[in-house]
Amino acid sequence: MSEAPTLGVVRVLVAMSGGVDSSVAAARVLAAGHEVVGATLKLWGGASDSGCCSVADVDDARRVADRLGIDHHVFNYEEEFDRGVVRPYVEAHGRGSTPNPCVECNRHVKFGALLQRSDRLGFDVLATGHHARIDRTGGLARLRRGRDEAKDQSYVLAMLRSAQLQRLLLPVGELTKAEVRSEAATLGLQTATKPDSQDVCFIRSDRGRTAFLGERIDLHGGALVDAATGATLGTVPAVELVTVGQRRGLSDGGGGRRRYAVAVDVPGRRVLVGSAADMLGTEVPVEQVTWTAGPLRPAAPVLVQSSAHGRAWPAAWQPEAPGGAAVRFDEPQRRVAPGQTVALYDPADPQVVLGSAVARQVAALL
Repeated sequence: MSEAPTLGVVRVLVAMSGGVDSSVAAARVLAAGHEVVGATLKLWGGASDSGCCSVADVDDARRVADRLGIDHHVFNYEEEFDRGVVRPYVEAHGRGSTPNPCVECNRHVKFGALLQRSDRLGFDVLATGHHARIDRTGGLARLRRGRDEAKDQSYVLAMLRSAQLQRLLLPVGELTKAEVRSEAATLGLQTATKPDSQDVCFIRSDRGRTAFLGERIDLHGGALVDAATGATLGTVPAVELVTVGQRRGLSDGGGGRRRYAVAVDVPGRRVLVGSAADMLGTEVPVEQVTWTAGPLRPAAPVLVQSSAHGRAWPAAWQPEAPGGAAVRFDEPQRRVAPGQTVALYDPADPQVVLGSAVARQVAALL
């Protein structure tokens, strides 16, 4: 395991979600000769049928720990999860933003509260099953993309700073997903063929986002307004459920013309819609900026990725753009929905994460 510390045997707390990746991560750390304890997080007190919050996932993690012969604990972080992930998720939709709860869970719970707890319990490092790598050359820990391009999770870890990365192990980052499953099968781990988790873990698939949010905030119908002419073109049942870039549910505008949500105005009860060309923009206004090693100079080149498996586009960092920081694309690109994470990669080495930010709402668009 190339990422293992060179300090001899260390105490490692492994975050075990009940999936195959974290199962193999625990097995690899153990095989490297370290003292290993597994921990599964209880995050959501409500009903769940997906993700990493179900009772079945806890049972799977415990069985893997038993198979490996390591201790296993369940840590309750329901309060931290509600405060740092669920409530902000609901509030963001109420403002017309589209948050990324998986990123915020990593920020506040897994690499916030859990990492701090691992310190208090005397563990030297925390290990997870994320498909990403950590480069520690030169004494500074930097996050790199995982070897398996299709499963790379560096995007959802892009908010991590070097000090946090120094305390982490990502044992499966050098493996493809197929290699992870093969290794799990060889070890006789029952998670070897378990499907990957999907969707938002605290929203039941049989009820969906509409029901979840409708129980927590008022949902308001609104008008579809042509961004170019100001003409009312139709209605939507809930403006809080519309995402910038969305096409589904907005009709085709007649004549086969597709409409996209260009901006969401919750107070005004309207959604501005336009063509594919109207969806293009030259920059992304951002907030909540984090850096792995330190801030970039103004106009520094970056590669900008705005979705977990999207393409990274060339841009320039603009820390003092009008109204706040922004990234400015070299060529117009699709608008990024407010609330989405913007991961910044190094053009000199596109495998390396430089930092992250969150796309912010701009009143001028409304």
